[in-house]
Amino acid sequence: MFAYIARRIVYVIPIVISVALVCFLLVHITPGDPLVAVLPADASQELAAQLRTAYGFDRPLPVQFGLWLWRALHGDLGSSIATGRPVLSEVLRAVGNTVTLAVAAALIGFTLGLMFGLIAGYFRDTWIDKVATSIAIAGVSVPHYWLGMVMVIIFSVQLNWLPAVGAGPGGSGSWGWDWEHMKYLILPAITTSVIPMGIVTRTVRALTGDILSQDFVEALRAKGLRELDVFRHVIKNAAPTALAVMGLQLGYMLGGSILIETVFSWPGSGLLLNSAIFQRDLPLLQGTILVLALFFVTLNLLVDIAQAAIDPRIKRG
Repeated sequence: MFAYIARRIVYVIPIVISVALVCFLLVHITPGDPLVAVLPADASQELAAQLRTAYGFDRPLPVQFGLWLWRALHGDLGSSIATGRPVLSEVLRAVGNTVTLAVAAALIGFTLGLMFGLIAGYFRDTWIDKVATSIAIAGVSVPHYWLGMVMVIIFSVQLNWLPAVGAGPGGSGSWGWDWEHMKYLILPAITTSVIPMGIVTRTVRALTGDILSQDFVEALRAKGLRELDVFRHVIKNAAPTALAVMGLQLGYMLGGSILIETVFSWPGSGLLLNSAIFQRDLPLLQGTILVLALFFVTLNLLVDIAQAAIDPRIKRG
């Protein structure tokens, strides 16, 4: 197992470097001048040249990338062009809020997805299966930003049960584990959980139906095992694939919640990315993308290790 983990960590290193390179190049090939956000309209050419030198934009791209990567390895992602604050502190605060939202959405989506998937797989081709499958298809098909706006209209505007925007009272961007803060999490978490719930439901349903049709299940039942014991064997065989799917979905929730965070004004990495894109804040944009990519790579590594721990065939292979 130790050799497997060490091998997976070695594989991650070139992936991280490639992600950093792609992140750097994609941001730099977009049109426009990043200094427009801070330069006054009547700025002189001398002032623009001084700022370009101060931010290192006057150097060749390979040199800029090497310096940026070296500073990033030492925890320095530069300073925001728009605000002047350190990028790392801005990103970590936003990513912390995104992780809170993603974990809450994962608890809702994965729990419902596993439940609906197992029920649909066990009662395949019955009305129960059709109901669970219909819920899953609806969850995958409905645009989550549209669902978020509908939920705001219903639960915030019409019923006045839950707040519509923000992460805390008075527009606070800081998180606290009390009801005054948690009620701000309910609507965005439910909205974010809908698509993962549908994907997990369909995956687990297919896995459960396939496993139940295999010969070893019939052999277990022929030996007189209780259905509960058979159910445990089904879960054990479905766990590696289901875990991989849930790991990917959690990664997508960490990096792909920009629309939901914008709808609910949730102060996470998605809202930060949206702001950095419109302001063309290159250091902030690069830092946010890099941290989210590292989260995704780390999450995939942990899922690979967990899969090997659950299924010895992966480790041996």
